[in-house]
Amino acid sequence: MADVLSQNEIDALLSAISTGEMDAEELRKEEEKQKIHTYDFKRAVRFSKDQIRSLSRIHENFSRLLTTTFSAQLRTFVQISVASVDQLPYEEFISSIPQMTLLNVFEPYPLEGRFLVEVNPNIGYVMLDRMLGGKGASFNKIDTLTEIETRILKQLFQRMLETFQEAWESVISIEAEMHALEVNPQFLQMVSPNETVVVISLSTTINEASGMINICLPHVVLEEILPKLSVHYWMQTKKQKRDSNHEKALQATVQKAPLTVQALLGHSQISIEDFLQLSPGDVIQLNQGIHEPLEIHVEGEKKYYGQPGKMKNKMAVQVTREYEEGEEN
Repeated sequence: MADVLSQNEIDALLSAISTGEMDAEELRKEEEKQKIHTYDFKRAVRFSKDQIRSLSRIHENFSRLLTTTFSAQLRTFVQISVASVDQLPYEEFISSIPQMTLLNVFEPYPLEGRFLVEVNPNIGYVMLDRMLGGKGASFNKIDTLTEIETRILKQLFQRMLETFQEAWESVISIEAEMHALEVNPQFLQMVSPNETVVVISLSTTINEASGMINICLPHVVLEEILPKLSVHYWMQTKKQKRDSNHEKALQATVQKAPLTVQALLGHSQISIEDFLQLSPGDVIQLNQGIHEPLEIHVEGEKKYYGQPGKMKNKMAVQVTREYEEGEEN
């Protein structure tokens, strides 16, 4: 960001130009020179600042969810936060990580390609020690994993992938399937060396040990969903979800509203004298035949026609058709 000049500096600059101490043409030439920037084609910038900010927000949520997941799984103090989000060539990323480390390669279906999560051994073996019942002592074990260690770490990292899916749910629903667990990055070739990748570094503290968890996302894998990483898309999606949630809440409330439903067998008119003389067994003749459909009223309004019957030894009415306005006429 350019420095902001104070009023005194502006006055001094105008005074120097007016007195000839400073040439305005030279200032213009210097300004034109500053517009030229060096561009390295080997280090291509493929992600916009807007997309980088969106990825940062997604993984800030991921780090919070992962803190809760690992705390419950390891039963010890865990603190994870986003340290940096950078885009760089894949070859440079591989060169920056230790020669022996924990590399979790997984496929984010339906996206085509693979993602990579690199866990520093200083952190990985603390988690392994806790899973085996230890105190979580920090030691850097540079060795090939045994079958038991591999199985335990795969189960732990699978829980991490489930949390990763949850963090990305706002952008795309993915099914992360673990492909391999490697220890040597030199034998791992996911994409071409010059392919641009985004590396999200998570600062991780487990018990008294600290280290980094690096998430490598190749541009070629994310390319089809990059439009969804813009702020405009996020705001529009949130508004649609908010409207949809309001509509569902209103629909659920309306569905729970009680209604009075009546099936009318017919009508009849009698005098008060006849009404007072009614006794059990008397028959009242209605204005409707037994083969005519019954009127079904909802909240006092005629809505349907039906026929009487029984269901599980209880009186019931079967709706046969809907009443239409003006049908009687």
